[in-house]
Amino acid sequence: MTIRAVFAGTPDFAVPSLEALLNSEVEVIAVYCQPDRPAGRGQKLRPCAVKSRAIQDNLTIRQPESLKSESSYLRDQKVDLAVVVAYGMLLPEAMLEAPTVGCVNVHASLLPRWRGAAPIQRAIEAGDANTGVTLMRMDVGLDTGPIIETCRIPILKSENSQSLHDRLAILGAQMVSGFLAGLSSGVIASEPQPKTGATYARALTRDEAWLDWRCPADQLVRQICAFNPWPLARSHLNGVDYRIHQAALGSTELSAVPGTIIRAQGPCLRVQTGSGTVDVLKLQRPGGKVLTTKTFLNGHAITPGSVFTLPADIHANG
Repeated sequence: MTIRAVFAGTPDFAVPSLEALLNSEVEVIAVYCQPDRPAGRGQKLRPCAVKSRAIQDNLTIRQPESLKSESSYLRDQKVDLAVVVAYGMLLPEAMLEAPTVGCVNVHASLLPRWRGAAPIQRAIEAGDANTGVTLMRMDVGLDTGPIIETCRIPILKSENSQSLHDRLAILGAQMVSGFLAGLSSGVIASEPQPKTGATYARALTRDEAWLDWRCPADQLVRQICAFNPWPLARSHLNGVDYRIHQAALGSTELSAVPGTIIRAQGPCLRVQTGSGTVDVLKLQRPGGKVLTTKTFLNGHAITPGSVFTLPADIHANG
């Protein structure tokens, strides 16, 4: 019997899993994604990554503003399975119960750690040594359903959210492929999540991208990695809001007020923190290109002794 499935996802993280579905024996009835949103300088409506991929195969695309009536569509289409990856909308209980086999979610963390919207970024920010992907049978809670499978990978040194995102997206797709290959029985085996160890990965905001140099150096480096590519770590210097794309731990000296630039020469832009120093490796002025520190300092003078600060009102400058 051919399994009839729908896919629900929105950003580029979900595209490899959609392709895994398309490359399987499953019949894809429809693809759900969020409605088109304004984007770019012209604020024109732009399709999401999943919609763009679905268009290539002339798949049925559904973009409802509300999911209240979608359970009837799934039942009418005799859908057996729903695969959900970073869809961005909670499926109501009636929709979860409509597929005869069930609804499976691909989540970019080792549940129950980092339930919620930003598991990749929060794992880096927290300094986790490992993360991974969890295949979960969905229930009405937020990432609380029973676990089908987990796969663990290390978080690499100085890895940013984009590089980890890309690795986890591929891993998630591989797990979807393996799951579908073993679904011939039509039964999903799963186990309840552990009752301890749950954490919540709240969504990122622009305001938290401003660096507080009073924090320890290792925490600031993790934030810079976690906030790349969005919202990008930022700091204020001489009337300019700099974007800091990459950094590393510097020396452990404590010789100046936090935020003070200790050295600005050649490849080294060293900043004092509340504990230790941070070496800025790549940075950007508003409207400019991302440059290595050496290239940046060749064209822009930054004086040792000047101080990176938080803006007077981060909301006004965010």
